[in-house]
Amino acid sequence: MTTPATAGGRDPGLQPERTRLAWRRTTLAATVVAVLAGKAGLVGGASWGVLAAGVVCCAGWAGVLVVAHRRIRGLAGVGEPERLSLRVAVGVVVCVLVTVGGGVGVVLG
Repeated sequence: MTTPATAGGRDPGLQPERTRLAWRRTTLAATVVAVLAGKAGLVGGASWGVLAAGVVCCAGWAGVLVVAHRRIRGLAGVGEPERLSLRVAVGVVVCVLVTVGGGVGVVLG
C-alpha cells in the first residue's frame, strides 16, 4: 500500500502542525517581551513615558495573541487550511513591531 508520504506527495498533516507550533512560539516570544518590559518598567520607576511604552507593548502583545489564536484555530480544521491573507500578515508584523518597540521604549525610558 502506498501512502502520499511514501509516494513523494505532500503529507497534509505535517505542514499545518509545524505552522501551529510556529504561531505558538511567536506568542511565547511576544509574551516574554511583554513580561520583561513590564518588569523593567516596575524596577526602573514608572514615568509617563515608561507607562505609555508599556501600554503600547501590551497592545501589540494582545494583537499578536488575537491573530495567532485565529490562525491556530483555522489550522486545526479538517482539509486544506486557508492561506494567510496579506492583511493579516501585515497586521501580525505590525503587532510584533509594536510589541518590540514598546518593550524597547520601556527599557530605554
